[in-house]
Amino acid sequence: MYRPDQRRSCCPHYTIRLDSSQFKPSRDQRQTINRFNRYVMGETLTKEVARLHPKSRDQAKKRDNHFDLIERVHEAEDAQLLKPPEAAHKLVVTLETDDFTEEKFEVYENYQRVVHKEGPSKITAGGFKRFLCSSPLRRETMVDPNGKERRLGSYHHCYRLDGKLVAIGVLDLLPECVSSVYFLYHESIHKWAPGKLGALYEIALSIEEGYGWWYPGFYIHSCPKMRYKIDYSPQFILDPISLNWDPLDRKMLDLLDKKPFVSLSLEKRRESNGNGDGPSSTDEDVEMSNKSDEESDSSKSGDDEDVWLFNINMPGIPPLSSVVDWDLDNIALKVKPDGPLYKTSNLVIWDKRDVEDYPGLKAGVAELVAAIGPDLIDRICLDFTPRGG
Repeated sequence: MYRPDQRRSCCPHYTIRLDSSQFKPSRDQRQTINRFNRYVMGETLTKEVARLHPKSRDQAKKRDNHFDLIERVHEAEDAQLLKPPEAAHKLVVTLETDDFTEEKFEVYENYQRVVHKEGPSKITAGGFKRFLCSSPLRRETMVDPNGKERRLGSYHHCYRLDGKLVAIGVLDLLPECVSSVYFLYHESIHKWAPGKLGALYEIALSIEEGYGWWYPGFYIHSCPKMRYKIDYSPQFILDPISLNWDPLDRKMLDLLDKKPFVSLSLEKRRESNGNGDGPSSTDEDVEMSNKSDEESDSSKSGDDEDVWLFNINMPGIPPLSSVVDWDLDNIALKVKPDGPLYKTSNLVIWDKRDVEDYPGLKAGVAELVAAIGPDLIDRICLDFTPRGG
């Protein structure tokens, strides 16, 4: 699990998400899809379809005035085309398991070498497997309240052009979102803005299969290469303190321009205290800065594992005083691969240490619950099985 500490980070990571049901493609995004579709279909097929299957005046008017994202992203796919004649190119888009194949690695190698300028020694099959294949997320199927099945788990969204794999979207499909982990493509399709096409295909998938939200990954405002993520709207940003979702609008972007760490809930608190025109730092921010200075030596030396989560004022982490309200004694515990589940309170050492005895097992479990969220405590299972067992 990765959870960023925006306060202590030089380049804070923010979680953002798009409401796919409200998404309206910009003119540039619409043109990107239409341009790619024309390339795939070719002039001959386009003219023949118009001749053999002419649209009525109302249909033509509707197409000109209303851009149906799902219709357009599938328009040039081979399975959707009316043939003959054949299209200029054959486009096939599939959702596949996130297993390693040499075909996928070839795309990864080209992308890392050409786009990220990595040397051959850094681009390995093992690195690709660890980074983008065989996720620990289990693949399964859920049924929504309307009876519609929805795939869950990690998948590779594969784009093949004329039989060649040219792009891969690495996705985590979760109950209420499509989470974009990584997108990679072969240099041969660079001119068609594959990153933009991939995002639009993923948003369409979110709409089509009922996931609702599209998560484009962490957003770092100070990184120019990440600005493309906010080209899709309406988006929302997770407040690091309150864990509420706020519109990622002009007001929020202006705040991010002024300072690296932004919490709208803190801004509102500051304004209510009459400091609306004063310095942007709150007392809490100042206090954290002092603590960060004190901890700088251990942070720089890579000793963060020795810093207790409850002592560093990390955004969104509940205070230690709230731990008394958590049922830490009944968290599921797995000690054998095929054995029964136990409870944390069944451990002999459990009652011998207090939650404040850090480092210690109970203190570590409290950290885990704080990081994941106490609302999920009933769904946590601690795996204590021996590695390889």
